[in-house]
Amino acid sequence: MKNPLYIRLHAGFGEWLRILNFDHTSQRDMPVMLKAFLVFLEENDCNSIICITESHLENYLQVLSEQPCKTKPGTLSLNYIRKHLQVIRKFARYLAESGQESFSVKVQIKGKVGNIKGVLTKKEITRLYEATTESVLGLRDRALLTLYYGCGLRKSEGLSLNIDDILLEKELVLVRKGKGYKARYVPLTGSNKKDLEYYLNFSRPYLLNGKKEPALLLNANGKRLKTAFERMQKLRSASGIKKPIGPHTLRHSIATHLLQSGMKLEQIQRFLGHSSLESTQIYTHIVNEQL
Repeated sequence: MKNPLYIRLHAGFGEWLRILNFDHTSQRDMPVMLKAFLVFLEENDCNSIICITESHLENYLQVLSEQPCKTKPGTLSLNYIRKHLQVIRKFARYLAESGQESFSVKVQIKGKVGNIKGVLTKKEITRLYEATTESVLGLRDRALLTLYYGCGLRKSEGLSLNIDDILLEKELVLVRKGKGYKARYVPLTGSNKKDLEYYLNFSRPYLLNGKKEPALLLNANGKRLKTAFERMQKLRSASGIKKPIGPHTLRHSIATHLLQSGMKLEQIQRFLGHSSLESTQIYTHIVNEQL
């Protein structure tokens, strides 16, 4: 990339992602995808934002669709190409929000969507819950399932929660550090509320062991839990589920199950904390393919 304007905008986009608290993977991967798009524009003599047209976008997506995949035989998947398009949309949003010349992105990608990061069935979710124990760590495991499946939180949102963010009397969870630093309330009712209450009353005090720590989720040393991945793998093994499982798998699963139950897409969007409906619409493709 040689265009001074594109170099500056590329750096600005990366800083914008950091300021808006996008997760580490997004801060790492999105600038790489954006650079590929900007290089494409350069190679096609489009050297300013005002020159970008729908034809440029369509041609770029066509180029991506013909690129070989580095990890397996064949070309790039539709899911991966969709990620590129999402990055382009976020770049346009960055330009508009920072008061710079922007462009519209109306192009759509048609075709089937793969099972992004995996979606568990309701029976598999039940097996995960049944794999927990009544031990101190077992009660914490149920709290993890409550936050990532029952509340549909992102990985970083769950780990960033403090005990003051659990509003049991109001039956709400306050997510202060959502993507883009957007706070939201998530409902906490029924078994979700019960499982968090059990963790707070019968597990967290033992993990805390007299220490002062505001974090909701604690490790065995009474400090803020840094990762939920290891416990997820233990539950996966104990439940006999073969699919890959992580916090985001649970988030995708609850969104899919809510859509299957008839909840409106706009309600799911608010529940998940998506800034645009487009991000939520991915679940309609997954549900349609399961019918």
